[in-house]
Amino acid sequence: MLFLLTNRTRPDLSPADYGELAARAKAFYASMPADVKIRGEWAAVDRSVNYSLIEAPDIDTVRRIQAPFERFTDTVIVPVTTITGWTAS
Repeated sequence: MLFLLTNRTRPDLSPADYGELAARAKAFYASMPADVKIRGEWAAVDRSVNYSLIEAPDIDTVRRIQAPFERFTDTVIVPVTTITGWTAS
């Protein structure tokens, strides 16, 4: 399944919080579960929000891998599907 994650960094983080967030992100990328694939990642120019397209077996897997970041970000997870275009009726 595909999931679009929108992660907004919380505005009240301290410099130490940013350091911990960075450490957790590095650990996440170093130990990505085999059944999870990142299809793409994008960030707002000001880096306050990032978007990730994740392929995972189910939403519980996505919630589990997102859990270490809950203290630092507000996250929205949306199951999505690929579309190939629109047709007129």
